[in-house]
Amino acid sequence: MSRPDPFVILGVEIDAAAATVTGRWAIGDEVFEETAAVPDGDLTLPGVAAAAELWCLLAGVSYFKTAAPLRIEIDGIRTSPAEREFLRRFYVAGLGEFALGNGLDLTDLTIVGLDGSGPADRAQGDPGRILIPFGGGLDSIVTVAELAGQADEAALFVVERPGSRFDAIEVPAAATGLPVVRVERLLDPKVLESAQRGYLNGHVPVTGVISALAVLAAVATGRGAVAMSNERSASAATTQGPHGPVNHQWSKGLEFESGFRSLVEARVGSVAYFSWLRDRSELSIAAVLAGLDEFLPLFRSCNRSFHQDPARRLDRWCGTCDKCLFINLALAPFLPPETLAEIFGGTEPLVQLPLAGQLRVLVGMSEETRPFECVGDEEECREALLRTAERPDRSADQALQELAREVGLVHRPSEPPPPAAVIPERYAPPAGLG
Repeated sequence: MSRPDPFVILGVEIDAAAATVTGRWAIGDEVFEETAAVPDGDLTLPGVAAAAELWCLLAGVSYFKTAAPLRIEIDGIRTSPAEREFLRRFYVAGLGEFALGNGLDLTDLTIVGLDGSGPADRAQGDPGRILIPFGGGLDSIVTVAELAGQADEAALFVVERPGSRFDAIEVPAAATGLPVVRVERLLDPKVLESAQRGYLNGHVPVTGVISALAVLAAVATGRGAVAMSNERSASAATTQGPHGPVNHQWSKGLEFESGFRSLVEARVGSVAYFSWLRDRSELSIAAVLAGLDEFLPLFRSCNRSFHQDPARRLDRWCGTCDKCLFINLALAPFLPPETLAEIFGGTEPLVQLPLAGQLRVLVGMSEETRPFECVGDEEECREALLRTAERPDRSADQALQELAREVGLVHRPSEPPPPAAVIPERYAPPAGLG
């Protein structure tokens, strides 16, 4: 396999009897195959074929990155020019972190294919039945708490590998009392052997793939809405690379949401795709979670809880990573230190001196690059720090108070941008929420 070979999207096959969709892609002689099972779905329903094609177009990113050629050929699916342009943006911007880490320039990527539209049958989902992708963390728990009661029927959506479930998802999911719609995603085993096979490796915009699977599952189960939990700062760039902004969370951002929603409307039909938290800050979301006492001991956002190797997977917060530190920081204005110490296993990341350098990065008081993690932007982190320092129960923390004074000298609170959330009228939030 050589890099000049184009990446070819071969198409998707539906096996209704087995409730599976299988996508196929190729680079030269190397063929990749991935299967997604929707055991609770009816894959004969209108709109399923179109949703499966949409998934195939996006899921190919996991196999494109093995060699990252600068040409993609869509062989088995007809697409419009607008769809191909969105897809090009998905591969270029969504793989920005991957390209930066591998010293690549993907800006000249071209995508070609036969003009046409998706399958003629359109989804006819019930807008009162909503699917909420759920990861067990701060954001999705708040979405469930605020939104599920507005639906005629709400269900959680979880993507998993066959035979692999995560307690960090399953425990809070059970506490919601909602049913769970699952998709089992069987990756081509070759991509799990990237190092041995000499493939390029790195971060992919997996939220985009999960979004496509959520739409597929919604169509296959007769649901008419998919509510993501992506907030305002997900649209902010993590850093500037040599070829433009690089955003670890690009497929959680507004640009992806808007473009993907247009594709769903044009190709699939009546499935409303939106983010309940789009115009909200992480700080305002944390304030809501702080009042959900039943979830405080259960929620988990630490990536160590989701390690694919069960032997390396933690059943608690690790307490030292940037994600743990940020979640602690976001909750600190609203909860006493004793409560937060209990959540994080005895000691808050926020008060650990070895993490002081990481905290300075989060609040923008360091020249180091912000972490490639799903954390709030610099402005949110500074605001959280200043509000935490104002709490009487933090007055004796000299390190935190000193950093807050330093931040206060340069902190210039800004008005939030105009609301950008696109939420169906059926689920319009009450005035003042967030």
